[in-house]
Amino acid sequence: MNIQKITFGNGCFWCTEAVFQALNGVTSVTSGYMGGKVLNPTYEQVCTGATGHAEVISLEYDADKLSFDELLLVFFKTHDPTTLNRQGNDVGTQYRSAIFYYNDEQKQASEAMIKRLTDEHVFNSPIVTEITPASTFYPAEDYHQNYFNDNYNKPYCAFVIQPKLNKFAKEFKDKIKPELL
Repeated sequence: MNIQKITFGNGCFWCTEAVFQALNGVTSVTSGYMGGKVLNPTYEQVCTGATGHAEVISLEYDADKLSFDELLLVFFKTHDPTTLNRQGNDVGTQYRSAIFYYNDEQKQASEAMIKRLTDEHVFNSPIVTEITPASTFYPAEDYHQNYFNDNYNKPYCAFVIQPKLNKFAKEFKDKIKPELL
């Protein structure tokens, strides 16, 4: 296996964790915080917007099964990368669209994907996704991990996460882990 790592900020980590957990080739997804100045932030601190951190998912994937460009397409098509500091009803810098890269290849591929999506007019507004070097990743509290799978019957999961998963499954059916089909 050719395990690589990337960290994405694309809104509420409960939603994004569920999408990427279903993606064939992804070996682990951890919800957490990155990009701010506060050491060891808590969820309550990050929610204030004052820490500078974004809610993120740090994921590992097998690059022999899933290319970085495929990950980027899922990233861009499962959130709105054109809204600054907002995803749906979630508002604040902690919900910003961000790619925290670990090497120059990831940075260049991310920039190239934004150019491609812009040139192809995939979105009606400019992409505002931040592309920045990865910094210290702080895992979120245990109750945030595997949130959808552990809480699928809660209203937020049913009305927010499940529709996002349905959209993902429709568009990326050939990329879903076989055991989930």
